[in-house]
Amino acid sequence: MPRAVSRLLAASLVALLAALLSACGDDDDEAGVKALPSATCGELEYGGEGEPDALVASDLPMRGASRERSQQMVEAIRIVLEQSDWIAGETRLAFQACDDSIAKTGEWDPATCRGNAREYASNPDVIGVVGTYNSGCAALIIPILNRAPDGGVAMVSPGNTLICLTQPSDACPRDEPESFYPTGRRNYARVVPDDAAEGAGLAEFARREGIERPFVLYAGGDRVSTGQATTFRLAAAKLGLTVAGLEAWDPEAKSYIDLMQQASASDADAVVLIGLLEQNVPQLIADKVSELGPNDGEVKLLADDGIAQQATIDEAGDAATGMFVSVPGREPGSLPAEGQKLVTDLEQDFPSAPQVELFAPYAGQAAQVMLDAIDAGGGERAATIRSLFEFRITGGIVGSFRIKPSGDPTPQPITVSLARKSFEPVAEIQPPPPLVSAARG
Repeated sequence: MPRAVSRLLAASLVALLAALLSACGDDDDEAGVKALPSATCGELEYGGEGEPDALVASDLPMRGASRERSQQMVEAIRIVLEQSDWIAGETRLAFQACDDSIAKTGEWDPATCRGNAREYASNPDVIGVVGTYNSGCAALIIPILNRAPDGGVAMVSPGNTLICLTQPSDACPRDEPESFYPTGRRNYARVVPDDAAEGAGLAEFARREGIERPFVLYAGGDRVSTGQATTFRLAAAKLGLTVAGLEAWDPEAKSYIDLMQQASASDADAVVLIGLLEQNVPQLIADKVSELGPNDGEVKLLADDGIAQQATIDEAGDAATGMFVSVPGREPGSLPAEGQKLVTDLEQDFPSAPQVELFAPYAGQAAQVMLDAIDAGGGERAATIRSLFEFRITGGIVGSFRIKPSGDPTPQPITVSLARKSFEPVAEIQPPPPLVSAARG
């Protein structure tokens, strides 16, 4: 059966099951598992035999500029569940895609993140969460899941890069990461490199490009962006680069010409943007080109992963051309065989998308890690959490790696891409451990 037809049939079966579960009301014996609230979560999905025993949720921003990326991430999770026949060991798993963003801003929302976390923790059928994308949201969800009944709820992120979630750093408050784990036990892991690795990788790329005086701009009021700016600055200093300036931008401002004039006066040979696309980045890019010239000219433009999505090119237009962006991990075209299979499936499911978003395969990998941990843990919350650490993946969707006791993966590759009509990879960098340590501070 062609994949497209198979997917339509599967979707129809999922919709039928959702309707049947809805008709059953709150009768958990008939419904199998209790669904999460529809206010922030999609329909309960299950395509396996019999009735589900447990529930896995995804927690991602499903609105705004991140919508297309998150849709691909959810589909990657769904594909992994389908390929496992919706079962992990002997535990049959249902799935719900939950939204941590709000319509007003199109961005993740603190109240929504906390509310989602409380629903996951209090629903005894929820055994794991795949998410979040935004580290700030994760910082609010992790402690709530850590205190959940029956030993907590496991969380595996395909996109969080904030160092402080797992390790101490000069960019973190003194009580982090311990404050995220009030029980004293870790319940969180990620499959992407952290900000220290990305900052080190981007600084190393800047050095290779001959950049000597980068001017760093970060989103004001955003602790994640502040931390990422710090890691880049520390890594750049370790490499002998001179940071020509370090300034915050106001995401509500109508113009950034003044900041670009500061960069020009500092004799910078590059501008580095650290933040999220939703924080008025298209205006920043336009003003950079207007004041400092094209990105392939005398003053280059670099950016981090919060800006590395197709929507940046779509919204910024020609001004984005020539911009370099770094992302944690490997880009879709560089993934091993298992990853390429998933990329092909996603290309079929999103035929109008210019490319598969980098974090989509990582969402699939996070889902696979979650399923393997549930299998190893026998379908129990506490045992699933214990199974996450020192976890080894060989020949996985994003390659071979292990999860350290901190919850971080190793190794930690970084990809740098060039903006044209889409983002085209130009380098994969494995920053050396001493440079990553310097970036962490």
